[in-house]
Amino acid sequence: MSEAARLRIAVLASGRGSNFEAIARAVAARSIPADLSVLVTDRPGTGAEAIARARGVETLCLDAREHPGRDAHEKAIVSALEQRQVGLVCLAGYLRLLGSAFVGHYRARMLNIHPSLLPAFPGLHPQRQALAHGVRVTGATVHFVDEGTDTGPIVIQAAVPVRGDDTEETLSARILAEEHRIYPEAIRLFAEGRLAIDGRCVHIRE
Repeated sequence: MSEAARLRIAVLASGRGSNFEAIARAVAARSIPADLSVLVTDRPGTGAEAIARARGVETLCLDAREHPGRDAHEKAIVSALEQRQVGLVCLAGYLRLLGSAFVGHYRARMLNIHPSLLPAFPGLHPQRQALAHGVRVTGATVHFVDEGTDTGPIVIQAAVPVRGDDTEETLSARILAEEHRIYPEAIRLFAEGRLAIDGRCVHIRE
């Protein structure tokens, strides 16, 4: 693949950045045939920002407080991503709900990671939900983003057994290890042009 044709990835993050680091590590190792163009944060001083700077990845802090209203904030993000010719947006602990215009602009070009086996336990605190429901198995899901909350077509899932002595923290840690494994894998498949969306199903081409 020529340099001009290489996929350019942007990551949107709000927190500590562990999934961002997993993606950055896979790109640096050339496990993902793409360039990590930019990290966008919605607040200053995030852990993800520190990781990006240490790895030499461009970082943009587009503070939502400086762009009144969701539409203005998201237009600023789109403008920044379009300037960098981003072809795939990856949400990695991005804590802001995205509007329909943003989702539509990046339809079938935006991925998210969620710490449950969707469609079970969408939204906030899925590990806590899993424990409260007494399930024996939960896990992690990479999915395309649509207008719903964690409702987009599923790309990859990984199962994690729930132990009898699990707390929210211990369960979260084991799920996170799987997130770090499957998110780069899903991005690699996208970069290789191997994902095809058919309604609610995602087919992985050989």
